[in-house]
Amino acid sequence: MGFNETLRDFRLLPLKSIGIEILQVNLGYRCNMACKHCHVQAGSAREEMMARGTVEQVIAVLKESRIKTLDLTGGAPELSPHFRYLIRTARELGCHVMVRSNLTILFEEGMEDLADFLRQAEVEIIASLPSYREDGVDRVRGKETFRKSIQALKILNRLGFGTHSTTLKLNLVYNPQGAFLPPAQSAIEEEYKRALGGNFGITFDRLYTFVNMPIGRFREFLIRTNAFEKYMERLTSAFNRETINGIMCRHLLNIGWDGRVYDCDFNQMMGLPVQRNYPQHIKDFEYELLQRREITFGDHCFGCSAGQGST
Repeated sequence: MGFNETLRDFRLLPLKSIGIEILQVNLGYRCNMACKHCHVQAGSAREEMMARGTVEQVIAVLKESRIKTLDLTGGAPELSPHFRYLIRTARELGCHVMVRSNLTILFEEGMEDLADFLRQAEVEIIASLPSYREDGVDRVRGKETFRKSIQALKILNRLGFGTHSTTLKLNLVYNPQGAFLPPAQSAIEEEYKRALGGNFGITFDRLYTFVNMPIGRFREFLIRTNAFEKYMERLTSAFNRETINGIMCRHLLNIGWDGRVYDCDFNQMMGLPVQRNYPQHIKDFEYELLQRREITFGDHCFGCSAGQGST
């Protein structure tokens, strides 16, 4: 049974936006890493990056709409030449800014002052750390990644991030390392805090759990290992209707590196823009229309609605 049929059976159609609280902007697919589970298939050779003109259109939307949270993602969003300009301008407009970081970016050439910039701009950092064990992280993200991630977290802690500050939030993201669902978020958060605090003296605010989406590199892995159908069956059977009210696409709008409009970052990777009767590009943005839009979805959406769901 597909996602559409499941929603129909639970009388959840049509699935509509509840409002646009967050403008999620993908600044490009270039990244200093090439993680095995990456749904974006990001890497150092990717050339798709948001142009300055599109960045200005993002700023115009923030000025003219009631959206007060900007969520920057990639790739590694820090590699965009317009990253700092966009953050400074958004903060001047009174927006809260979240940055999704892989942590190792702090050690790339030209990023020596990045952590200080993020502190001064008072951004919220959402950092990917798929395990609190070295072998688990390095297996998914590459050799020495865990060591660098721990070093980066210590730097951020020293600057005040993740130390129960009201303005310097540091949150971590957990992804399962295989074709299975994550445990309850509260339970694994406690494990992370105990392990990172006890072994390294690291503190953070929240841990978010995300199901590995059956798209991008993870989809290729599932197909290569003949596990795709079994994984989809696992997601389908774990559908939880209680996740639907909080599912991310109902509370945010996603903008691709080229300015195209999507319901979420996952739909962007699947090439599924918002439905045709809504603005397709940020230059044609209409807040009132888009905040009442009907959501575009596919069977990959089982990933956000399985078990505890994806935060």
